[in-house]
Amino acid sequence: MSNSENRDAARRKANAQFASSEQRDNAIKQEIEKERAAIAAKTAKLRALRLAKEASEKVEADRLAAEKAETQAAAKAARKKKAPA
Repeated sequence: MSNSENRDAARRKANAQFASSEQRDNAIKQEIEKERAAIAAKTAKLRALRLAKEASEKVEADRLAAEKAETQAAAKAARKKKAPA
């Protein structure tokens, strides 16, 4: 084998190793991106559930506050009617 053939063979071997290394790197990057997307989807779902829960709790709290205010107003009106004039 001549010197140039040895260099060509070494270059081809190095290029092949580099290509396989790049393929592994790309596969790992794709896997990481899939995991990030899955985590982002999970986070978005949990956030939406939390916001829906908070909204329903606020509606319930507002309803209870309105009932309480209505009851207090009715009690105050009843006290006014009963009070001697």
